[in-house]
Amino acid sequence: MADRNTHERGRDASTGQFITVREAERRPRTTVVERYKTGKHGPKN
Repeated sequence: MADRNTHERGRDASTGQFITVREAERRPRTTVVERYKTGKHGPKN
């Protein structure tokens, strides 16, 4: 399971569009599941 301060999102590897994690796990050859930090110490956008 993911750390408390992280979040997962799916991404299509060819187009870069965000998709659901469930869809990404269903198509592992063409997708990526990314984990990124959230909260106080997350990325500064």
